[in-house]
Amino acid sequence: MGAIDVFAEVSRITLADAAARFASVGVPVFPCVPGEKRPLVRRGFHDASIDLGQVGAWWSRWPAANIGIPTGAASGIEVVDVDVHRAGTGFPAFREAHRKGYTAGWAALVRTPSGGLHAYYPSAPDRVQSSWQAARAHVDFRGDGGYVIAPPSWVLRPGGVRARYRLIVTSGDTPAPVDVTGLRAFLDPHIPLPPDRTRAARVDRRGSDAKVLAGWLAGRGEGERNRGLFWAACRLAEAGTPPDATLDALGPAAEHAGLGSREITATIRSAYRTTHPTPRTTAEPGVHERRMMRGSPGRMLP
Repeated sequence: MGAIDVFAEVSRITLADAAARFASVGVPVFPCVPGEKRPLVRRGFHDASIDLGQVGAWWSRWPAANIGIPTGAASGIEVVDVDVHRAGTGFPAFREAHRKGYTAGWAALVRTPSGGLHAYYPSAPDRVQSSWQAARAHVDFRGDGGYVIAPPSWVLRPGGVRARYRLIVTSGDTPAPVDVTGLRAFLDPHIPLPPDRTRAARVDRRGSDAKVLAGWLAGRGEGERNRGLFWAACRLAEAGTPPDATLDALGPAAEHAGLGSREITATIRSAYRTTHPTPRTTAEPGVHERRMMRGSPGRMLP
């Protein structure tokens, strides 16, 4: 895993040099807003590159830009993100998951500016695993469809202090992929499994999957509901469900959980952009996109 080999170096060099160093070992990077996590390029992590000319041009234009790394197959890296915020901390769940062997094969541990943790793992070559969140455990998994901010990036903390992403330690053992299925079941046993990706199963199970996802979403509390809606919408998008059907299936559950109509529509749009990033080949939006833009009939959406 090339990124791990350079983590010890990047704390002593500039962001521009660190971005070039990651790219030079085959880890694609893209620029994010200085001190933030928002991408500066139009397609976000989908624009990540290992081309040294492109990377140099980005950081010449934005020398203070933070460094984003796409997770999953694009980089060969997966990350378990342990959150620390007012609602709680993910460290107890992560420690217990590590004790049970679900997260034992980490390659590097990086301290985040909030006091949380990014545990880096190699991705399995024969598996594509999408990003997901276990909000109640305050632990997220960053795989396909996700990205992380890498050292020596920084954020501005209260009081104007710059807090950096810092390497804590690299593993002396041979890193191994996360036991994703076991970890997810351990962190949130109520979270539904992803829909079957085969075409036949999508047709047969689409309705029942939507009902399961909607029931799970309706029970999300404050601090969990937006991320829960995004996760559920991504699962239905991956299963081939049209955007308007996803809105119909998840909208009432999201409203029950306390989200407003504008936020629901925006979150579902974001989920479909994440799972289907390829631009349209025609100038006119399709029927489903037009419905998403104006809202479902009889629903007060923007």
